[in-house]
Amino acid sequence: MDRAQRQQALALLPICLALAFSLTALGSSHWYEGTRRVAKTLCQDHTGGPHCIHFSGDSRMDNESQAVQYIWEMGDDKFIRRRFHVGLWQSCEESPGSSAGERCRSFQSIIPTEEQGVLWLSIGAKVLNTLLMLTSAILLGSRVSYSSCGSHWFQVDAAVAVLMVLAGLLGMVAYVMYTTIFQITVSLGPEDWRPQTWNYGWSYCLAWGSFALCMAVSVMAMSRYSAAHLECTEEQRVQKGSRHSEHNVPEPEALEVVWETEAARSLVGQALVTFSEHLPPGAPVRVSMC
Repeated sequence: MDRAQRQQALALLPICLALAFSLTALGSSHWYEGTRRVAKTLCQDHTGGPHCIHFSGDSRMDNESQAVQYIWEMGDDKFIRRRFHVGLWQSCEESPGSSAGERCRSFQSIIPTEEQGVLWLSIGAKVLNTLLMLTSAILLGSRVSYSSCGSHWFQVDAAVAVLMVLAGLLGMVAYVMYTTIFQITVSLGPEDWRPQTWNYGWSYCLAWGSFALCMAVSVMAMSRYSAAHLECTEEQRVQKGSRHSEHNVPEPEALEVVWETEAARSLVGQALVTFSEHLPPGAPVRVSMC
């Protein structure tokens, strides 16, 4: 592998990294993370733990309907905070009373009805973003396999630059639309879902990291295309100039033949002049040259 192919292989690495980030973010449900405040339920027994409201009654009362219940929790003590995380496809919330540990539901069922079309546009843009990066990786991989100065490979580098720019822009549009949908859902979503606090998750950071890599790869591919195009143009110009100079310079053997011919002609001319001086005036002269 020569120097040019090594450079192409190194340029393939950030594309693969951006593709891995994008695929991970696409399938993950950790775009946003936060907590919800949920009211505690009444404990059924004394072993209910801290996730329910404890009460005490008068055990001497036979009629339980007339028993007085004393609840000691006040203010924020009557609520518990459950962590949740949400992505493009589903929203999950921890469930202390469940054996699974989390309870998940579709994110599409949570957002307002008028925003579902925007969600599908965001998902479509994200999927197209991933497909464009995959296409760029395949094209650049074929460029690494061959080292040539043809215009075909210049077009491959230019195509990679354009595809990565489009992938980055589509990803940015998808992230902005999803952020808008989430903010609207926080305000207008169902009461049993609205979070109290939230922040960006690691999947959201990976998504924007993929966008940054797309832009960087596009700039590097365009720079590489311009440098390689100038280099190959200069090589072609030098080769064309050397061939032109070879055609204009005559061969040494041809020069020797031309010199001998011209010398013979000059000697014959001098002999004719000398011979014509010794002939009488008006005498015919016949000259034969072989």
